[in-house]
Amino acid sequence: MSLGIVVVAHVPEMATGLAKLLQNIAPTVSTTAAGGNSVGAVGTSMDRIEQAFKANQATELLVFYDFGGARRNIELAAAFGDKNTYIYDTAFTEGAFTAATMLEAGQDRAAINEAIQRLVIK
Repeated sequence: MSLGIVVVAHVPEMATGLAKLLQNIAPTVSTTAAGGNSVGAVGTSMDRIEQAFKANQATELLVFYDFGGARRNIELAAAFGDKNTYIYDTAFTEGAFTAATMLEAGQDRAAINEAIQRLVIK
């Protein structure tokens, strides 16, 4: 079992930018991004999220999203995927950053869950 991170945002640059930051601070953690709708405009896409799930090398995914409809598309993509996915209703950047740094330090999902409870906002 390995844990990876997927970030999902309505704006493609938000998703790829956060993923780039996480990859720099936690280089051993598989991190992928899904941003924008099916044509790359503002929105989210189940297909793009599925691609991010598949591209992630981990067997279990911690998923962070910006707001609203992104969660619905994450849930749909997870239902059709073959990896365990855990969706976090936290502050987007802070939640993903905390998870990445803790994974890089060798912490497990239980420790991450406990640490990010203070960041739950949705």
